[in-house]
Parts: sequence; structure tokens; C-alpha cells
Amino acid sequence: MFTDIEGSTRLARMLGESYSAVLGAHRSVLRAALSNFGGHELFTEGDSFFVAFGDASAAIAACVAAQRALAAHDWPTPDARPRVRMGLHTGWAMPANGEYVSAEVHRAARVAAAAHGSQVLCSEATALAATTWPAGLTGTSPSGEELDGEGLSGEGLSGEGLSGEGLSGEGLSGEGLDGEGLDGEQQAGPGQSGARLGRAGRVAMTGVDLLDLGPHKLRGFDDAERLFQLVASGLERDFPRPRTPGAPTNNLPASLTPFVGRRAERDEVTALVARHRLVTVAGPGGIGKSRLALAAADELLVAYPDGVWIVDAASVRGATGLPGAIAGAVGLRTEPGRPLLETVLEHCAARRMLLLVETVEAAPTHVAATVRRLLTGCPDVSVLATGREPLGIHGEVVWRVPPMAPADAFTLLSSRTTDARGGRPIARDESGDLARVASGLDGSPLAIELAAARLRLLCAAELAARLDDPARALDATREAEVTEPDDRHRSLTASLDWSYRSLGDRASGLLRRLAVFAGAVDLSAVEWFGDDALAGLTELADKSLIEVLPGSRFRLSKTIRGYAAGKLAAAGDERAARNRHTAWALHTLDSVAVDTDGQPRTVSLTDLAPYVDEWQAALRWSAGQGSVRAGLRLAGALDPWWREHGGAWEGRDLLFRLYARLSGEHIAPAELASAYLVHAGLANDRDERQLFLSRAEEIARRVDHPALLVRSLAGRRIGLRPADAEQVCRDVIARAERTGVPSAALPSVVALAELLWHRGALDEAAELLGGARQVEAGRPADRGRRTVDWLLGLIALRRGDLVAAHDHLVVALRSRLRHGFRGGAADAVAALAVRCAMGGDHTTSARLFGGSEGVRGVRRAAVAGGFWVEQQAQVRAAIGDAAFDAAYVDGAGQGFDRIVAAALAVEHPDLEYGSARFAPTMR
Repeated sequence: MFTDIEGSTRLARMLGESYSAVLGAHRSVLRAALSNFGGHELFTEGDSFFVAFGDASAAIAACVAAQRALAAHDWPTPDARPRVRMGLHTGWAMPANGEYVSAEVHRAARVAAAAHGSQVLCSEATALAATTWPAGLTGTSPSGEELDGEGLSGEGLSGEGLSGEGLSGEGLSGEGLDGEGLDGEQQAGPGQSGARLGRAGRVAMTGVDLLDLGPHKLRGFDDAERLFQLVASGLERDFPRPRTPGAPTNNLPASLTPFVGRRAERDEVTALVARHRLVTVAGPGGIGKSRLALAAADELLVAYPDGVWIVDAASVRGATGLPGAIAGAVGLRTEPGRPLLETVLEHCAARRMLLLVETVEAAPTHVAATVRRLLTGCPDVSVLATGREPLGIHGEVVWRVPPMAPADAFTLLSSRTTDARGGRPIARDESGDLARVASGLDGSPLAIELAAARLRLLCAAELAARLDDPARALDATREAEVTEPDDRHRSLTASLDWSYRSLGDRASGLLRRLAVFAGAVDLSAVEWFGDDALAGLTELADKSLIEVLPGSRFRLSKTIRGYAAGKLAAAGDERAARNRHTAWALHTLDSVAVDTDGQPRTVSLTDLAPYVDEWQAALRWSAGQGSVRAGLRLAGALDPWWREHGGAWEGRDLLFRLYARLSGEHIAPAELASAYLVHAGLANDRDERQLFLSRAEEIARRVDHPALLVRSLAGRRIGLRPADAEQVCRDVIARAERTGVPSAALPSVVALAELLWHRGALDEAAELLGGARQVEAGRPADRGRRTVDWLLGLIALRRGDLVAAHDHLVVALRSRLRHGFRGGAADAVAALAVRCAMGGDHTTSARLFGGSEGVRGVRRAAVAGGFWVEQQAQVRAAIGDAAFDAAYVDGAGQGFDRIVAAALAVEHPDLEYGSARFAPTMR
């Protein structure tokens, strides 16, 4: 006998430390039951037992008693109960070194491996030994002592043995099985024989039946082994088919490559098929529908005793169509005078089968009609279909295949690239570029396979640079004609051609026009290209050419977008479509910039974020062939995003390209001057910055625009010595006051306040900023940053006024966080770290410093950099290097959202014990 716990690894992970107690209780229960029936424990490892008995009926009785005891034991929770599977076999074995040596020992182990948790299986030899062998046979244990009861050796296995009357005639229904069950009634049924095992001398066997499960192949053995399940009161009866290789009949092809990733998706599809009779796995070409469905079907083999059969609707030939393909798969032939579908229905009517029908979009009407007949006429037949569109049958469950997870995509690409390069592993310094390639393939297994083939010739960095249009980068030829069904998988273009040809005019036209969008859009955006967009969207979604996202949003994958863009250009409609997209982009810009009451809205990067990609796409078109005026407006709207997140280089490049086309379009001088100021703000080179400031200044003086002139002059302070910069700021502020545009000088006011703070003129800086708060509140472009409050907080810190500092800094942090200025929010967190240090909480200070410095890829204020370093040095000196480093690393690892929450949770100084403001009351 062999036993082990089914799912022991999962049980151990679930129970943790308490698993040891459960394992020990399981061993105690088994040992008690086994010893009561003369079992000799030969080997125990982990959760498994290897036990020998001198009597087959005693072994069966021991298993029954053990399963009853396990079921009756008081486990910590119902889920903690170990599900023990047991297997029995009787045969020759020789004692050697404390164990038995024989192929029959291995057969016994394979019988146990075929069982499910709480199930007891035995071989035909054990069934015969328990029901027909005479009493008195004895055997020898590995230690030399005589086994109790009936042995494994002697003349009991000679003569008739296993080939005598016990296997002749009626099989197990001879003299050994008297035909009476536990209550005297016969328990036999189709495909099984059951009877009470009640021969003389076997009192312990009373009430035990054997359920014939039929012949099964055991791993490592050529012959089939007939398996029996022990049935008795207190034991579970219903189990899936035994876990034996090749038991179900199927025509599933063997995999040429390993199935990588998508374990969760496979399990989800498997679970759906177990609950529903018709499941369609739908998705675009190359997304891995067939491979996923095959993996699920492989998992379902044991659930369908009459077979799992695969047919491909794209390969159907002749008048018989899909019924002919099914008949060929299951081994049926045409009957004279009878439709083949009727023959198939009759064959399948009484069988539990799973049909895997691939490429249903090849003949959707015909496939749907055939599948409907199968499901209505064959109650135990289920269908798992794959295709780019669903069948549209009542009761169909449509499961859309998602793109591969990034980690799975990288693993698959690494594996296939290694194979493509003759087994040479990926070099460590190429892994980063390989990850870039994987992330640019839309999670498509077909694209990944094609990329691996390309990586035989290119390094990963070279391929990554070409993935703006994946089809162009990966296809061996752009002109591949799809003449055979399998041709659609030769390239991305061929795969998309297969779907595109099936579209109606309305859907194909909409697909081409949607190529101008850079990302996901809602229905209102799509309707800019026609009032009938909904019908076209429906067809595109049904054919898996557009992804439907939560919130009624729609997106083309990068591969499909590139394909559709090529079709758009070929149709001669690109200019009209992209100009329409630019008009939509300007419409969204107005909706973000102006509130419902017509007032300007606060510039918020949070509000801009959903439109940035679209505005940049429209700007690129404007810089090349579109409207220059529209491009200048879009550049101005993108300016705060570029400054915060980087993008100055591309912004300047696009502006240069717009300037080159100025001669072809009239642009108002003020609009051009504003663009020059945006350019100057993005420039890192001093000469370039001064050039565009001068151009803006010249226009402002020529058209007499005081606000533009103030903004142009304010930029001249950058790069000057502090004293000279301070004088420039004062001159600009004075000019703004004289010309009636004081709000235009706010950047100069802020810059002057920073300079005053640096040289310790705190009172003057505070007075200057106090008057600027209202000005800032009236400027939509600046009020979201709350720079005035942040600087007032820094001044309060320098003065040692923790109450004022806390108030100003929290206001600045909340506003910056709400409006998406993460760099400014990090500066506010750093300032609150100083506030904590001054309040004596040095550990929190170090943690906040670490969290603020962990923010990457955003704009940080340069004004306080030295101040942060000085304050961190003081904190380090106060608590020591080890404590400071530990807190700093902890903060850096928490993530910015958690560190902001920690900063906002810092207790207000008024509430701290010993607060000066509350001290008189406390006394």
C-alpha cells in the first residue's frame, strides 16, 4: 500500500506553522488504523507511507478504517483536513535492505498516484486476492518475520493463481463475490461489479464493495491495469476519472514548445468549460487563442471519458463541412442514405465529450448551425470554440483573451530567442533591451515568436528602436498573400488581412480613421468621425479588432493601429482624418482649459493626463502637414506637462518644425510670441533661451503688449548672479505695476522671494509673498502649484515657527498632489521632513526625506537643494548613521503615495505635548 496527501504543498502554504501539527495527526491516525490490521510500515517520507500487509483483505479493511478515521478526526478547520489518496496492489516482492524490491512495488505506487484525495484504488490482483484466494497463505517481511494472515509468497500464487478461475468466465463475479451488497441487494451495474466481500475469516471486510473503473494505463507499464475503487459507508464515492496517462481518447496534438505563462487564464477557461456547455475563446489574430484553448483542453481530458476532439473550421473541405471534420476526428464513416450530421449526433448523444472547434470565424453561420444541433441533441457534449468573433448562440459564454502579462511576455520572448539563437542564453547586458522589445509587442504571442526570429539577426536594442510599427519591423514581407488558412499565422500583416477582409465598408472605414488616435477614447470621440460610429464599433469589437475597456472606452493595439494607418494612407483619407483628429484635440483642450461657467480652470496635470498622448499626436501632425496655429496652441497646452515629466527635447523639436512652416499660414503676433516664451522655458542652452526671449520681447514691444513684455523680460534673470537676478526681478515687478499688469510679474515675485530667502532677508520675502497670494489665486496657470504657500512654509521654517510652516506646507502638498505636480509634492514632503526634525521627530524626518528623494522622472525645485542637504546632515548627527540610513531606506521603499499619507499624518504642532500655544492652558 502507498499513501500520500493530495495537494500537500498548497495545504502547507495555507496552514503555515500549523501544518506540522496536521501532518503529525495525519500520521498518528494512519498508523493506528494500519497497525490494527497487521500493516508493516516500511518507509515514510514527508506525507507518504509505504506499508506491506500479509493479507489483501486486511489491507483493504485498513484503508477503509483509515479513511473513516481521517474523516472523523477533529481537524482545526474543515479546510485543514488532509485528503489522503491510497493505492493497493498484490504481487511478488523480495525483501532487501529493509524494503521490498520488485516491479510490483512500482506498480503499487502508480496505482496510488492514479487516485484522488480521499479515494482508495486497488489493482485487479488485490481484488482477486481479497475475494478468491484461500486462507492460510503467509509471507515474510523484509526483516524476516512472518507476516500475519495470508502471505505474499508460497503456493498461493502458483497453479491457477491470477490466471485461474478468479479471472475466468464472469471475472470477479465468481465464487469470491456472492452478489450481495451491504443490505443483501446486488450492487452491480453497467461497467462495474460490486458485491459484499464476505468470505469466511474476513469479518473485517464486511460492508466493503469494489467499483470497477475499467482498464487504465499506468505510467512506466506497457500493459493496462484494471482498477477498482473501494466503496463503503463513511467513504466518499464520487471522484473524477483516475489520474492515469492516456486514459481518455483524444486527438490533441503534442506541443512542440513549452506552454509559457498564462496559468491563471488557462485555469479560468477550464473552470468556465466545467460550468458551461459552450465557451468561445475570442481575441485578435496572434493573441494565442488556440494555444490557450489546447492547454485548457489538456487539463480537461480526465473530465471527458469519451474523448476530447479538436477540429479546425478553417480547414474544412468538401460538402460535408464541419460534421465531416467531426466524424473524421471521432472515427465515423458516412452511412448510406443518412446525413452525416445525423450519424454524428447519434454517436455523440450518449457520450460525454468535449469538442474543440478552432477558427469559427472562417464559416461562422455554418459552424453556429452545427454547434447548435450538437448542443441540443447531445446533452453531455460540450464545445470549446476559438475565433476572432463569437458564434452568437444562445447560452454562449464569450471569454476575451487578454494580452500576455509583461512578465509572461518577457519569459516567452527570452525562451524563444534562446531557441532561435541555437540555445545560447540571453546576455545579461541585453536583458533590459529585451524587456523593451517584449513591452512593445502588445502581449501578442505571434508577435513575440516573430520577434524571436528577428533577434537571430538583430540585437534587442536595434529591434526595440524599430517597434513603432510592429508589423513593419517583424514581418518578413509586407506583401504575403493569404491563400491557405495556415498562411494567416506567417506574419502580423497576414493575420490582420484575414480579419480586415471580413469587415463591412462601414467598419473598415471606421477602423482606418481610428488609427489617428494614440490611445483609448470614448464614444463621443469616435463619433467625431460619423454619427453611425456605434454600428461600426460593434462590428470591430465582435471581430476582436478593437479592445473594449471599462467605462465605454475603446482602444486599438499598437499593431492594429499601425496596420490601420497603412490602410488609411492607401485609401487617400489620411489628411482629412488627421485634421479631424486635430480639431477634436483642440475641442478637448478647450474643455480642460475652460470651466462650465466660462471661467478659466486651474491648470491641472491630473486633468491633462488623459489627453496628453492625443495632443502630442495631433501636434506631430501639425508640425509636419497640419495647421501651424493649432500646433502652437497644443504646444502651449503641453508646456506644463513637458516641464514636469520631461519632454523638453521633443517639445523644442516640434516647435522648430512649426516655425519652418510659418510662411504658409497667418499667425497672430501674440500667439507666436507666446510660443517663443514656451520655447525659451524649455531650452537648457543659454544662447537658445536668450534668442527666443529676444524674439518674444521684440514682438511684445512692436504690438504694445505689456503682459508679454513683462514675461519676456522676466526670463532674463535665469543664469545671472544672485544680485543681478534680484535687480532684474525688481525691475520687472516695477514695470508690471506701471503698465497695469501686476499679475504678469508673479514669476518674478516668486523668483525674488527665493533669492531673498537664500540670503536670509526673511521679513522682506514674507511681505512680498503675502501680497502675492491673491495674485496667484487669480492665475489659473499657477494656483495649482501653490508656490507662494510653499515658500511661506520655508520662511516659517527658517524663523522656527512650526505652526505657520506646517499650515502652509500642508496646503501646498494637498494642492500639488491633487493637481498632479508630483515633483512639487515631493518638495513639500521634504519641507515637512524639516518641520519634523525641528519638532524633535528625527526618525520620521529621515523617513520623509527618503520618500521625497525616491520620486524619479519629475521636476524638482532647485532653490532648496542645499537646504535639504544641510537639514539631513543635522538629522543624521542627531540619531546616528545607522538609524538615519534605516529610516531613509524605509521611506524610499514605501512608495510615494504612502509617504505622502505619512507626511499628511504628521501631527499639527498645536496638538503636540508642550506646544507653546497651549502651554498656559495646560499649566
